[in-house]
Amino acid sequence: MNILFYDTKKYDVDSFDAIKDQYPELTIDYVKTDLSPRTARLAKGYDAVCAFVSSDVSAPVLNVLGEAGVGLVLMRCAGFNNVDLAAADSNGIVVMRVPGYSPEAVAEHAMALAMAVNRRLHKSYIKVRENNFSLVGLTGMNFYGKTAGIVGTGKIGAAMARICRGFGMNVIAYDMYRNPDLDFVTYVELPELLGSSDLISLHCPLTDETYHMINEKTISCMKDHVILVNTSRGALIKTDDLIAGIRSRKFFGIGLDVYEEETPNVFENREDDILESSVTARLLSFPNVIVTSHQGFLTEEALEAISRTTLDNAMDYENGNIDNANRVK
Repeated sequence: MNILFYDTKKYDVDSFDAIKDQYPELTIDYVKTDLSPRTARLAKGYDAVCAFVSSDVSAPVLNVLGEAGVGLVLMRCAGFNNVDLAAADSNGIVVMRVPGYSPEAVAEHAMALAMAVNRRLHKSYIKVRENNFSLVGLTGMNFYGKTAGIVGTGKIGAAMARICRGFGMNVIAYDMYRNPDLDFVTYVELPELLGSSDLISLHCPLTDETYHMINEKTISCMKDHVILVNTSRGALIKTDDLIAGIRSRKFFGIGLDVYEEETPNVFENREDDILESSVTARLLSFPNVIVTSHQGFLTEEALEAISRTTLDNAMDYENGNIDNANRVK
């Protein structure tokens, strides 16, 4: 079985090469370019392609892949909102994903963002590098005894809830489906969570219902000087409303690993480019905002789990088990 990997970075190649000898039935080739209607033609002669969270897996791309004889799209990520499933089905293409790899990796990054923006570590680091040892502007707050609001209590949200509990925080949560393992969490409705939490962390998928769930109305329900963290999907937050809330001093701090219009910036070095969108620049202009580049998943353990599950999915397809639990329908 021949697989063409798109949009591969050094850490992708390293993690897959470390285990590919355990899958002698699979042949892997890597390209740096991402998947698009033009580059999809490179897949001719391959049985499968592997794409990532920011790849274009739209109908035009899938049509080209289908014509090239590709029967499988392997998503080396949990999200699949960038995949046109109807087009995949019409082209006879199976789509498989990695639903869980290391929820702790993302949750720990969420807490890292919360702690960094709370204690102004980004500002402190820059000041000390310039031999400025003043503490003015660096005052944070104790998380101990405060209330953490977790929006979405799947595997990642549950991991974040446990971390917050370890900090001595009171943990409340909102989710349509309650997690029975979180016996220390109090479930409340979203307006109550927004109005009661000192730290709000988003851990829900992007759906029609959750699109722009953080907007002018929901921001107005939040406590003043709240910390908001998003490591899920950028479009959960309406950016213009978020910026208006920052300007009105609603937030003590914002930590974002994802944000609207991050594509095509995410995972790319664009330091010499003039960016078409001003979203990132606008967010970074505020002293109480930290933005990272969708790196919540980026730990050695998570990369190994992603690699192994992706190749296991390929083997399941090769062996005719196309209806395994990781197939996206």
